[in-house]
Amino acid sequence: MKPSKRSRRYFLRHALTGAGAALLAGCDALSNSSWFPKVLGIGEHLSRVAQHLVTSRRSMAQEFTEADLSPHFRSNGTANPEDSEYQALAARGFQDWKLRVDGLVQAPAEFTLAELRAMPSRTQITRHDCVEGWSAIGKWTGVQLSHVLELVRLQPEARYVVFHCADPMWGEPEKYYESIDLEDALHPQTILAYELNDEILPIKNGAPLRVRIERQLGYKMAKYLMRIEAVESFATIRGGNGGYWEDRGYEWYAGI
Repeated sequence: MKPSKRSRRYFLRHALTGAGAALLAGCDALSNSSWFPKVLGIGEHLSRVAQHLVTSRRSMAQEFTEADLSPHFRSNGTANPEDSEYQALAARGFQDWKLRVDGLVQAPAEFTLAELRAMPSRTQITRHDCVEGWSAIGKWTGVQLSHVLELVRLQPEARYVVFHCADPMWGEPEKYYESIDLEDALHPQTILAYELNDEILPIKNGAPLRVRIERQLGYKMAKYLMRIEAVESFATIRGGNGGYWEDRGYEWYAGI
């Protein structure tokens, strides 16, 4: 039987991951060298190139039916941010919450949850794949990120979108953040979700707003959104790698 494109994509991803693990098994000392991290960076780039040969990033992620919904969509990472500002917003049902969209845009703006819900919406039933090895299928409703970016009018030099969140990470002062490039930001399935399974997005799953980037792994789909920033590079953003986990060694591009 001829393998599907999705099967080939998964085989390629796992083969590349396995090869990288084998290479690194006896090479801890190399990580402290000046040249070896650059080699790993080249490998990540080649991995993305190889994946593009298998499937276009403009293609749509698989969508399912309501019969496929998981009985329980688990929470991962933070389940209730220990942040005083967030807790105050949650106590009032997020009536005072606003999403700030700024950076390299011509018309910086703030949007209330009511304003976002009044915008054209998209509903999609998709599978969430976590880097820890579990998956779940959920029904998400929200506004397409491309629509919000159209309202604020990106400047020509903008290349990435950075998501700034409310959740501190395990007692650390640093809050979670993530990023994607414009190809993923403008993808029709990239939405700012405010509903899960036809109900208001629960706090444990990222209320009041989280991003869904359906062709990437779960750690890219930031929860508890507070601000979206358009940037040209990551040079001035935290660790300079484009995300909380990326600053700790994860790959920036987590496509599946």
